[in-house]
Amino acid sequence: MASRNHHYVCHMVPPYLLNAIAESSHNGDSIRESARHALTLHKNCITKRTQRFQALTAPRGRRAAANIHRQQGIVPVLILQHIIDCEDVDEDTRSCARRDIEHINKLHAKYQEAQGIRDETSDQKILTATEQTSETTEKTYRAVYDANNDSNEAHLPGKVIRVEGQTAANDESVNEAYDNAGLVLSFYADIFDWKSIDNKNMNVISSVHFGKNYENAFWDPEVAQMVYGDGHDFLTNFAGCVDVIGHELTHAVTEYTSPLDYMGQSGALNEHVSDVFGIMVKQRVEDETAETADWLIGENCLVPGVKGVALRSMKAPGTAYDDPRFGKDPQPNHFRHYRFTLEDNGGVHLYSGIPNKAFYNASIAFGGYSWEKAGKIWWETMQSGQVPPRCTFVQFADVTVDKASELFGDDAAAIVRKAWDDVGVKRKSVGGCIPS
Repeated sequence: MASRNHHYVCHMVPPYLLNAIAESSHNGDSIRESARHALTLHKNCITKRTQRFQALTAPRGRRAAANIHRQQGIVPVLILQHIIDCEDVDEDTRSCARRDIEHINKLHAKYQEAQGIRDETSDQKILTATEQTSETTEKTYRAVYDANNDSNEAHLPGKVIRVEGQTAANDESVNEAYDNAGLVLSFYADIFDWKSIDNKNMNVISSVHFGKNYENAFWDPEVAQMVYGDGHDFLTNFAGCVDVIGHELTHAVTEYTSPLDYMGQSGALNEHVSDVFGIMVKQRVEDETAETADWLIGENCLVPGVKGVALRSMKAPGTAYDDPRFGKDPQPNHFRHYRFTLEDNGGVHLYSGIPNKAFYNASIAFGGYSWEKAGKIWWETMQSGQVPPRCTFVQFADVTVDKASELFGDDAAAIVRKAWDDVGVKRKSVGGCIPS
């Protein structure tokens, strides 16, 4: 694998792939040790994601006490000031930044007046103000930082390189992270009328060059930002893959729509939803219909020489790669192959292939662009309030069928039901899903 540090909440590269690299005798000792280190960091990150979604799905009082979105306001204020001070940012963006930071200052003054002067740290004051401005911010600001190959997450985001409205930097990874984040944001805004991550124009922060030879990318909810490694022996180009960015940012969107526990079937659905919206972003950018698209996730992440085409295939789960250095793609394409496991939080990356295939089936059956009908149905499902935190495949399938009926009628509902039936996810008289 390469000497990379895996320490995220959701890693684009699944743990079963890292484990295969660590165990393969075809790899040198340094590569195998790097993969083992990556797995250790991955486990730490999975713990963070699990705790994150547990907090999001807790009773309202406990959510408020945990203050789960507490870190999202601090960095954006600093971004606004940087935009104002930066000479090569366009004047329109600078004007928006001046307006927004003035609004923050006014709200902070009102807060002090209403609550009285208290002994608060500077960060606490900024945080209080920015939390109150989330509903009134009119523009989403992007900022890309250089982590300088530091693998310590406590040092994120790093040195700011490019902010909203600023001209291209001399760093290709910075520009790719900036531009592709913009494409993802445009997709959500144009197709689903959803503003940024939280529908309140939350700022989008990214750090590139994380770790040394780090072969992964992830959304870190603790600091509310994207993180990209540079890749190495097998995997690379994470910031350059718009489906990767779409996948990871969708994990953040999921926090604000229907938080799914990151364990077992609900965790696999969490991963599945990110793959669904990641692939739709890619297909929109490439102007591909469901029929003409390749349905490959992370297609451009594999370095030349690797025997494979992508990290995952939604069209044919289990066929994305087959290389002696990191094994064969193990994703099943049917529920009959579902097995209980303690690995990977109950197989969240492994078993996402089953609902992925169902979404592919529905998209092909509808025809046209995937986001026109199938994507709309899946989006309304996540917006419905009917997806429980510990959702099973069959429960999720039932909601998609209901939404298909509401949006497009009985024929559409029949198409979606068949899409799930064909992967073995069938409604039973007594809850649950039984392999067929």
